[in-house]
Amino acid sequence: MAQFFQQDTVYTVSILTSQIREILEGTFQNITLEAEISNFRPNSTGHLYFTLKDETAQISAVMFRGKASSLNFAPKDGMKVRCTGSVSVYAPRGNYQIIITKMEISGQGNILQIIEERKKKLFEEGLFDQSRKKKLPMFPKTIGIVTSPTGAALRDILQITKRRNKSINVIIFPALVQGEGAAATIAAMIKAANDFNMCDVLIVGRGGGSLEDLLPFSEEIAVRALANSRIPTVSAVGHEIDWSLCDYAADVRAPTPSAAAELVVPELSLIKQDLMSAQQELYTQIKQKVEKLKLMIKSFDVSNMEIRFRTIEQPLLNRLENAKEQLSKGMEDRIKDTRTAIRQCLSILEEASPQTILNRGYAMVKTSGGKVIRSQKDVSSGDKIEIIPAEGKISAIVQ
Repeated sequence: MAQFFQQDTVYTVSILTSQIREILEGTFQNITLEAEISNFRPNSTGHLYFTLKDETAQISAVMFRGKASSLNFAPKDGMKVRCTGSVSVYAPRGNYQIIITKMEISGQGNILQIIEERKKKLFEEGLFDQSRKKKLPMFPKTIGIVTSPTGAALRDILQITKRRNKSINVIIFPALVQGEGAAATIAAMIKAANDFNMCDVLIVGRGGGSLEDLLPFSEEIAVRALANSRIPTVSAVGHEIDWSLCDYAADVRAPTPSAAAELVVPELSLIKQDLMSAQQELYTQIKQKVEKLKLMIKSFDVSNMEIRFRTIEQPLLNRLENAKEQLSKGMEDRIKDTRTAIRQCLSILEEASPQTILNRGYAMVKTSGGKVIRSQKDVSSGDKIEIIPAEGKISAIVQ
């Protein structure tokens, strides 16, 4: 310090500030702070101004637009963060501040709060709706895996796939699964698989890790890419107790990468076993039907046919004979009734006939003009009349 400050030297403010700046900026390069954000003031140009503080001290901070655009969360007051940057002095005001080049969330409480807020937002947009879910293919020819090419998750998936079904093709889409830029590479790989229709089903995931490690799978860019995938997707992030927003956006959530492989890859031995069972059942059913048809055909030989015909014919003949007898008897009864009715009518007609009355001794008297005389008033003395008995005719003159 002696080389900068001499007791007998008189400094200007500019020189003093310049030397302080050289000391601070030359000493505190790429330091990492863990602190709480307060007095957060985003600028219209995209720069972020805020204060970093702990229980006893605070420091002004700025994050310029170029670096701020890469943040995967929205900073706000009260949020605990881990920042990397360099101390700088703003000479016009004589203030020192830290220029942040990298910032990430620190502490599970803050991360969970941010994820919950993001989950609520995406849920309201409908990205997690059940109606968007697609069924996984029963017999995929090719599966895609979006994960780290060097991770244990990939080894587990490949091992299980090989054991269950060697005939299935596997395409690996290498991606970062933690740290800065991981979410963007995950989204890019999902998009590439869809743009070129490279597989029948897509597994997206990684092995276990801390909440911060799994954070890329809860970033919007990765979640939206998964939700918009035309290819059916399986989220396989971490262990069974771990979770991410990709679990809600995917068509199916698997508790582990190994479980995802079990879900997606059908076991070839079981398929063959099912086919053999189906073949045996089909053969048995066909054999039973053939035996049944043989029995049916056997019943159609000449002797059996005659017996069957007689069995069918005899009841019909009996019915015909009965019908003939009933018809004949009915006709006879009808004729007898008709004859009786005719006789009765003839008898009534004969009783009512004028000739019958005349045969009893009566006679009909008419005037010469043919008018029937019913009273003596109908004639006068000297009138000619005719008397008609049962036979013949008598002419007379009234006196």
